[in-house]
Amino acid sequence: MIEAQKLPSFLVSRYRTWQSTTFIDNKSWFLHLAEQGQHPRSMIIACCDSRVHVEALFNADAGEFFIHRNIANLVPPYRPDGQNQGTSAAVEYGVTVLKVAHLVVLGHSNCGGIRGCHDICCGKVPESVIQSSFVGRWLMNLRPAYDNVADLEDTEERITALEREGVRVSLENLMTFPFVREAVEGGTLTLHGLWKDIGAGRLDYLDGETGTFLPV
Repeated sequence: MIEAQKLPSFLVSRYRTWQSTTFIDNKSWFLHLAEQGQHPRSMIIACCDSRVHVEALFNADAGEFFIHRNIANLVPPYRPDGQNQGTSAAVEYGVTVLKVAHLVVLGHSNCGGIRGCHDICCGKVPESVIQSSFVGRWLMNLRPAYDNVADLEDTEERITALEREGVRVSLENLMTFPFVREAVEGGTLTLHGLWKDIGAGRLDYLDGETGTFLPV
């Protein structure tokens, strides 16, 4: 038997508030979405971190973004091996079915997943723990990029740099997907890298010419 419980009262209260305000005020729009299906122009790959509020960041309404979240907003390389690949499946659906025009990888400051990868790369986590953890094995997708920041002496600076490396690596890995590369080279899809400073409210973009992050 499934051990499902009643919804917590604070979630029930918030849902009823949404239903009686936002939903009622925009009922025709939600009906349109239900009947016409989704047609987002952009896909955003973001972190599971609860502080990363994608819709609020871009002042977006329901139906505007196809959003996929995972630990540390990583994209693994193309591996058609039959293994469970939730992120790869989301990318495939967004590009080949929804045919989004823009695919954005959104990193952020103070990322717990990136800090965890940093600790793994520094030898602070035993290999046995890494291999027995879903998170540990997932973060191995970023491990090769640690060499690009390892020479930075300040720990916090190194972790911030690794957050940005996560965006770069994910964009590089996206191009290993044949259908992504075909769409990019055909001019129907553009890739973008962003990094959000949560505390400062700043958004930086990855400049394709210089390879550096610049303020939006």
